[in-house]
Formats: sequence, structure tokens, C-alpha cells
Amino acid sequence: MSTRPRIYLDHAATTPILPAAKAAMIDAMERWANPSSPHAEGRAAKAALEDARERIKRALGWDGELIFTSGATEAIDIALNRSRVGNRYVTAVEHEAVLRSGADATRMSVDADGRVNLSEVEDIDWADPPALLAVQWCNSETGVIQPIEPIGLRKLASEALLLVDASQMEPGWDPAVPRFSDFMIVSGHKHGGPPGVGALLVRDLGTLSATGGQERGYRSGTENLPAILGFAVAMEARQGWFEAAAALRARLERDLVAAGGEIVAANAIRTPTIGAYRMPGVPAAAQLVHFDLAGISVSAGSACSSGSLRSSHVLPAMGMSEKDAQEVIRVSIGPETDESDLDGFLIEWRRLYERRSAA
Repeated sequence: MSTRPRIYLDHAATTPILPAAKAAMIDAMERWANPSSPHAEGRAAKAALEDARERIKRALGWDGELIFTSGATEAIDIALNRSRVGNRYVTAVEHEAVLRSGADATRMSVDADGRVNLSEVEDIDWADPPALLAVQWCNSETGVIQPIEPIGLRKLASEALLLVDASQMEPGWDPAVPRFSDFMIVSGHKHGGPPGVGALLVRDLGTLSATGGQERGYRSGTENLPAILGFAVAMEARQGWFEAAAALRARLERDLVAAGGEIVAANAIRTPTIGAYRMPGVPAAAQLVHFDLAGISVSAGSACSSGSLRSSHVLPAMGMSEKDAQEVIRVSIGPETDESDLDGFLIEWRRLYERRSAA
């Protein structure tokens, strides 16, 4: 049995907590008071909470409001179902959390590269009552980046609202995106923070219906201060590493194509950290078993669907056949990923593909 450490290439599902974020959480355990309490301990906890709120906003280049949530899924549900809008639109390749919360929303088609068809955006009736369009900035299965700026320019002349799921994107990646967004979604555990914490960024709280409770009446429940402080540290620390990831992914894809693999949406603008790859003739389920036994963690689809090995809804929406879609896995890079990790993955890729091809 191999004693080689496991290779983790599933950072799009979740990434390890950064040491600095973990340290901030441990320190925060001493601030045990409820931030809503009026006494000195409560006021100190409240000050730490508000400081974290402002730090995360700065890291994201956001000048609006921020509501802490339990993660991206809750933030998505609040934005989709409590925003003061008329018609709602979502793209066909949104995360399953968006499709569940916006089950009755109009779905907009995408092209073969997974980018929303801007002609359909042109046809949206943006005004009176204002419409809401939800777009995942970076697709969590393919890494394809949506054209947020052209979409934002099309809605500027109306009172329409744009919801951008930025869970997979590095803070500060494109400063134009926050300027065009009315809501933005961020998730702690995608960025080296703890699971169970995220945020809904809101341009104008008047566009949301309040429910009472904490977070200025927009989200009930005592805030998880240790997780929030770890979240803030992670959002500040994770800036600038996408450039290194781009070089790693380029090297991976060059060697993978040479080994018989196919890149999904190879011609699209994609995040450096996520790639979807097809191994012709080999089902994704068989690939996942092979890689896992070899000590390598990858996935198929998004984290919410890969556990059940259900077929991706994203790939068929891009025009891929059901058979081909079932042969695609996702590889996602984190800040600790290095060339030796990719070497190990490529060795096992070649081994499985050559064995199946020979059979």
C-alpha cells in the first residue's frame, strides 16, 4: 500500500482552512458574548463583528451593505425570494442552489461554451416591476466566466437587479463586477475560511424584504462570530494566487490533451482554478473510483450533486450529449497545489485511459 500523501484537487467543493483563519477563530472563542447584548462583553463582540464586516467589504471592493449568512445557499435564497422584484431570470447553468430557490424563474440558454446568450438578455423586460437576473460569475463545474460587464451595461438604464454568485472567484479579480452588481454571493469555505459562513452583499437594503432579528433585521439568528472572523482573514489573505494557478492549469491541460483527454469549453474564458475534462469512453463514476483508490480527490459535477453521481445539468445545457457528459470530471486547484500534484494526477489519468483503451 502506498504511503504517498493524498492529492487534493477538489478545491471548488471546499478548500482547507488557512492557518491564519484558524488562528483568528481560536482567538475569537474568547469573545464568547452575544453581539446583540448591550453590556460591555456584547459591545466588544459587536465591534469585532462590524470590523470583520468592513474588512470583507474592502477585500471585495464593495461599497454597499453586507449581510452575514450560513453560506452561499442561504444567501442565494434570500436574494431570490426576498428581493422586491417582478420577473426573475436565471441561466440554465446556475448552481443547483439557484435552480432550487428560483424553481419558477425563467431559464436563459447558454452557448456551447456555457456563456449566457446576450441576445436573450436583450429581450428581458427589465422594468416595472424591476426584473432580477441571477448569474454565476464563474461556473462551479466548468470554470467558465460569464460576461458580467455586458450584462450589467444592458440593465443600467432600468431599475432591474443583477445577482452575481461570486462564490468561486478570488476577491478583487475584476473590479468592474461589484460595480454592476446589486447582490453578490460569497462563501467562506471556498476561500480558506470555515464552512457554515458566507455573505450576501446588497447594494440597497430597500430592495429586500426584512424579516426581523439580527443583521439589521434581514437574517435572524445569533451571528457566528468565530466563523465570521476566520472568514474575514481568509478573504483578505487569498488575493493574488490565481496567477500561479493559471500556469499550473495550462501545464495540466497541455499534458492531458496529449494523453487523450478533452477540455470542456476550451475556448472560453475560464477561471484558472477549475477545469472540466472528458476521458472518452470512461464513465466519470469509474474515474472517481480509480482516482480515489490512487489517493487523488477529484469530483464530477458540483459538490451538491457529485455525492449522488447524478448527471450534470450544466453540460447538457451547453449542448453536450448525455453520454459524453457522463465521462467528464472536474479538477480544481488550490493555493497549495503544486506540479507534483498534477504529475500524480496525470500518471493515474494515463494509466486508466490506456487500460480502458486497450480493453
